[in-house]
Amino acid sequence: MSASSSRLFVSADWLVEHLASDDITLIDARMLPPGETSRDIHAEYRAGHLPGAVFFDIETLSDPNTALPHMMPSAEAFANAMGELGISDQKPLVIYDEGNLFSAPRAWWMLTHFGARQVVILSGGLADWKARGYPIEQGDVHPTPAHFNAVLTEGAIRSREQVAAISRDGSAQIVDARPAPRFRGEVDEPRPGLHRGHIPGSLNVPWGDLVTQGTLKPSPELATILHKAGLDFSRPIVASCGSGVTAVVVILALAQLGVSDVTLYDGAWSEWGSRDDTPIAVG
Repeated sequence: MSASSSRLFVSADWLVEHLASDDITLIDARMLPPGETSRDIHAEYRAGHLPGAVFFDIETLSDPNTALPHMMPSAEAFANAMGELGISDQKPLVIYDEGNLFSAPRAWWMLTHFGARQVVILSGGLADWKARGYPIEQGDVHPTPAHFNAVLTEGAIRSREQVAAISRDGSAQIVDARPAPRFRGEVDEPRPGLHRGHIPGSLNVPWGDLVTQGTLKPSPELATILHKAGLDFSRPIVASCGSGVTAVVVILALAQLGVSDVTLYDGAWSEWGSRDDTPIAVG
């Protein structure tokens, strides 16, 4: 993986040259946005994916013991699932999504915080790969089982109670990656039953503002966007969104900028906005 274009991304041109390497595991992490019911993402995967890529289904890899979407599973459950997918924590992993950088960051975050040694994202995702005419494979992949030693990074996830305390005392910065109209409470959430608005005191950085052509914008642009939103890189940051997926685009951008002390509110607005006892701000 030393020939990668950066420590977070590899290009399609680089990957196609290393496609035959037994050292690299390809991971397809595409997923549907909330409320999308007209598409079958599993069928789309079977209809065309990178050669040998296994399907990392964020929906089914989430904690089944909660009604909240996309909550991190137990280390044991994750380790078992990765083993069945042929994913080892010791081998280099290359993740891609449809090409919008919507869900690959979440898979990157999950794998990284459960202990994978080398994880990068394919810049431009499936769309760029196809546009370059590189090989596509159909059908299911039957990987050789592997061993994944999963240990969750301590302190990587913030609870609702912790975020509530932060909202009150300002001990960290809360950044919300939802689109601005949702953050301001001007439109309904795509998931039913949620209040409109945002966590009091939180800042808004819509995740799409950080992305161009399936990769992150250049670092100077990212820094400008994040600073303009009011983020201070020297202070702790907690990222949130609708369900803990696009918040990781903000986390990824901060990682590209070398910012440390960044954690995730995994319950996100799906938890906060579902309750009647949590304070909510609008506007």
